[in-house]
Order: sequence, then C-alpha cells, then structure tokens
Amino acid sequence: MGIGKSKVGICPFSLSWGKSHSVDTSQDHRESEPKKLEDISLGDVVEQNNTTEEQIDGQEGAEAREEIPEEEAEEEVFLKFVILHAEDDTDEALRVQNLLQNDFGIKPGIIFAEMPCGRPHLQNLDDAVNGSAWTILLLTENFLRDTWCNFQFYTSLMNSVNRQHKYNSVIPMRPLNSPLPRERTPFALQTINALEEESRGFSTQVERIFQESVYKTQQTIWRETRNLAQRQFIA
Repeated sequence: MGIGKSKVGICPFSLSWGKSHSVDTSQDHRESEPKKLEDISLGDVVEQNNTTEEQIDGQEGAEAREEIPEEEAEEEVFLKFVILHAEDDTDEALRVQNLLQNDFGIKPGIIFAEMPCGRPHLQNLDDAVNGSAWTILLLTENFLRDTWCNFQFYTSLMNSVNRQHKYNSVIPMRPLNSPLPRERTPFALQTINALEEESRGFSTQVERIFQESVYKTQQTIWRETRNLAQRQFIA
C-alpha cells in the first residue's frame, strides 16, 4: 500500500488508494472504495445500480448478484493503520509509514495523502479511519497550525468513543522530526499515551499497541458491515 514520493507530488492529500497504486479517479475506481451502511444515500444506490447494469450486460440479475461481491472483494483491503498528518508533513508521514511497515511488519498501511483524488475530504477521512484498525495522529509543529488536522483528531477521538470496537484505536505519535512539544499538545490528546519515536521503549510500545488479534476483530466487523451494505445495494 505504500507509495513513492513522486506520487505524492502529483496530488497532495488526494492520491489513489488501491492495488494498482496509481492515480485513478474513474467512476469504477471510486465505487470500489469502502462505504459505511449509514453513509449510503439515494444517489449512491442509483450510481451503484447503473454501474451494475453496465457490468452485467446480457446477463441475468441473479448471476450479477453472485459476481459483484466476488469482484469487489478482490479490491477491498482492510488496512492496519492510517496516518493523519499536516499537508506539509507528507514526507515525514511517508517515512513513518515505511518504518512501521518495513521495520515492524505492520502492513498494509496508508497515509492520508494517498487517499483518492476528486472526493470530499470528509468521505476520505471516514473511509480511512473506518477502513483501518488504527488511526495514527502525526504530532508535529505543523499539526496545530493546520485546521484540518484539528478537525481530524477530534473526529477520530469521537469515533473511537462511539464505536466499541474502535476503543483505543487512536494513536498520537511524536516523530523524530519536528515533534510537537508535550506542553503544546491539545488536552484531549494528553490523556492518551503517545508513541515517542525517540524514546528507548519505542519498539516495545509498537509491539504492545499493534496486536494482530485487535486487527482481526476490527477486520471481521468491517467485512460484515460492507457485506450488509452490498446486499442493500443489490436489493
């Protein structure tokens, strides 16, 4: 799921999220993105039905209902983590992403800059947070200067409170480069033990937080929610 720096330069905060790792804003690509049941609108249903009709031209409706979930399942990936970061911290977010994936084997992961182009930020935020097991908040000097970052961390915290399976899924992290001082950290985040990359116990913290059992539990709930949504589309 990782990407190179050259791709980030194409469309900051708006890169494609999928197996191809390429920028793809086509209708078919957008429709394969995760959606929660409560976010389904009438427009979504109409758009899905139209796409389904194109895909099954000349086939019976019953055959289409069997094929669509199988095809979508091949494209859907429940991520281990998403890194929410300031726009100016994209390179640092990529470094942390590679650190967690390559040094600790926590993958796949994504940074917010890799989310699809052409979609509302709120939809991308919802898909990123609910399509991954852990939400990492990259606490840097730029974090407080970015209004969008403030909205992201408040929304993520509320999501973790309102959804039982998301409890303790928000992980503040102070990276090596330009970390946000503790005394300037928002009060809501001071109550959560942050990952400190420069601390001696960083490796132990990572191993303790990113438990495979927690990931599997969230993945199961995510799949059940998506399957229910797909059945509603087809009905």
